Amino acid sequence: MLQAGGIGAVGLTLADLLQAEATENPTTAPGTPPKSCIFIHQYGGLSQLDSWDLKPDAPREIRGPYLPIQTATPGFQICELMPQLASMSEHIAVIRSMTHHMAEHRQANSMTLAGRTKPAADDPSFGAIVTQLRPSESTLPGHVWLQKYGGGAAPPDHTYLTGGRLGMGCAPMLIGERHDDNPASADFRVRAFDAPADVSLQRLEQRRTVLQGFQQHSPLGRSPEFEAQDLYQRRSFELLHGSAAKTAFDIDQEEAAVRDRYGRNPLGQSLLLARRLIESGVRLVNVVAWTGLAVDEKFVSVETWDMHGNADVGIFENGWNGLPFALPRTDQAVATLLEDLRSRGLLDSTLVVLVGEFGRTPVIRKGGRRIGRDHWPQCYSAMMAGAGIRGGAVYGESDQRAGYVKTNPVTLEDFTATLFAAMGINPAARLSPDGFTDPASHGNPIAALL
Repeated sequence: MLQAGGIGAVGLTLADLLQAEATENPTTAPGTPPKSCIFIHQYGGLSQLDSWDLKPDAPREIRGPYLPIQTATPGFQICELMPQLASMSEHIAVIRSMTHHMAEHRQANSMTLAGRTKPAADDPSFGAIVTQLRPSESTLPGHVWLQKYGGGAAPPDHTYLTGGRLGMGCAPMLIGERHDDNPASADFRVRAFDAPADVSLQRLEQRRTVLQGFQQHSPLGRSPEFEAQDLYQRRSFELLHGSAAKTAFDIDQEEAAVRDRYGRNPLGQSLLLARRLIESGVRLVNVVAWTGLAVDEKFVSVETWDMHGNADVGIFENGWNGLPFALPRTDQAVATLLEDLRSRGLLDSTLVVLVGEFGRTPVIRKGGRRIGRDHWPQCYSAMMAGAGIRGGAVYGESDQRAGYVKTNPVTLEDFTATLFAAMGINPAARLSPDGFTDPASHGNPIAALL
């Protein structure tokens, strides 16, 4: 109050102050072209010891069976199950020091989605915030979510299928409510753009005309709220009438060879669809990294990376819930996505993120018929690429067991702030109507990765 009074005494009004703050700390850097993001969730929690942060000199009960291989970047090694990503290391950065203290799936997923260690119930997700601060100019939905979380580890729907306190205007369009409703299914088709069976497009046109007549003759029709609602209605009408959305979501238009390169599994085909959507103007696509089922498997869950060994598949066994099955498919799909974006001139403007809600225990658990690793949030890894991320970079260091962070710990706040910065969004941009409170992120971007 004292500061505001002093400002008023020298003639600077509140409107001037807010305008000055916006100029000093813009939502996006001046001249920054719009950037997009494909955020891949390794739902269940990937083992850092068997992917990005191997410890070959550790005892057998810690290191696991896999050997490290050299990437295209000197001194940078990753798991032998990821040879394609190893060959593309000049485009990727790996954080080996992600850390928090929540070992329960639902809460850890909510934290990861919000980018906050202690999220409130109505905190918007990263995707909702991007939608608010960098809305898409395309007639397509600005935010799309491919494959709904499933199983007991799923976070509450409101943490990712709404816009939180930003409102439903920032919610994603969900594609894939069932495990078999994904682009790898033979009968996959997006039905969201179909007109209601009992309402023809001609009737919709008549309704639209009547509504416009009300708006023209009502004082409410000139209000900002009414104009915003009119924008959503016009976009919805264009989606139903036009062909752009139907074309973008029609993965069958891709050549068979391209679909084969990504991999004929849910993750591979979802990432191919994500590329199509980004190319068509969608700002952010979330993809749940479910790699599907092996032959003759009947257990259905999209929690691919929750590898305790308690789903009748050991962590080192070749089944849906095992690394020999899931990690090579992820390697193929993500590497193909990066190469596809690069060849189309989209990698510099598209951020690709690959991360789970936590990692896995250093010590392999033996018990029952299968072996596995349990939840471990104290130290885990994440990968980023594109959108100006420094390629060939490894940030942070774990201890000899990959159990605790040794150098440069990265919180969820700092991680999310780095994603915003890579997309040209100021992490300090305010989300609240008053323009003062509720920044997009409370973290600090990692300069070494940008």
